[in-house]
Amino acid sequence: MTPETCLSIGRRVLRIEADAVHRLAESLDQDFTRAVETILGATGRVIVSGMGKSGHVARKIAATFASTGTPAHFVHPAEASHGDLGMVARGDVCLVLSNSGETPELADIVAYTRRFGIPLIGVAGKPGSTLLRQADVALVLPPADEACPMGLAPTTSTTMTLALGDALAVALMEHRQFTPEHFREFHPGGKLGARLSTVADLMHSGEDIPLVPVGTAMAEALIVMSRKSFGVVGVTDIDGRLAGIVTDGDLRRHMTGLLERSVEEVMTANPLTIAPDVLAEKAVAVMNDRKITCLFAVETGRPVGILHIHDCLRAGVA
Repeated sequence: MTPETCLSIGRRVLRIEADAVHRLAESLDQDFTRAVETILGATGRVIVSGMGKSGHVARKIAATFASTGTPAHFVHPAEASHGDLGMVARGDVCLVLSNSGETPELADIVAYTRRFGIPLIGVAGKPGSTLLRQADVALVLPPADEACPMGLAPTTSTTMTLALGDALAVALMEHRQFTPEHFREFHPGGKLGARLSTVADLMHSGEDIPLVPVGTAMAEALIVMSRKSFGVVGVTDIDGRLAGIVTDGDLRRHMTGLLERSVEEVMTANPLTIAPDVLAEKAVAVMNDRKITCLFAVETGRPVGILHIHDCLRAGVA
């Protein structure tokens, strides 16, 4: 096979599947809305099930639901017939996938939902199939050729099913007004967790904050500045609010008679600050834009922490 032939095959497959997903989007109707409403009305979890390739897709859909605010887990239909039906309870919703709609291994889980009045959402490619006839909500995949040249390997059909699962997940998360902060609760690790870290997650607080009150002699302020190792010291007024900061630049500008001065004579008043609930990524952008290395985090004007750009870099926020 030549490189050109290989590229041609790859592009053909992607075009076939992209066209199928487009047709799926055009085919969505009120049954999609009913599926979303059914899941929103559940007091329990979404139980996602499927066999074979549909099972692999079902696992991914369950994981996507769970990480975007819709409690869900995967139940293998064969295992369900041997005790795992106990994982399905009243208040749950079952989302069952089968391209043919006739997968025999699904019979027990489908019968269980009918026996105990558990809402069933079926996804299949055949409108008259057993699964869709039994389902409370039937989501029909539009006719589409598999990308496999023999038409045998599940390719286009699994792509459509996966895309439909994503569409459900996003519709649910937007209805729940799912925010980046919610997302971070389910993704604390890795690069994604770092990107969603807040200033409060990374800042230094309490005794670590370099602070001195108004009226402090610069000789004493320099000791605090050196001991805390941030290259800056904050100056608070009598109400504990951040009145200003003393930076390396301020020191250079007031070298003459520096040690005879008080902090308010040297400080930069009304410094740039940030709220502790802001994403650390935004804080990095501010520091880069202003060419500074530290930001004091304040609430109602009072310093509650200090964030150094090195803290962000160590956490993988860049």
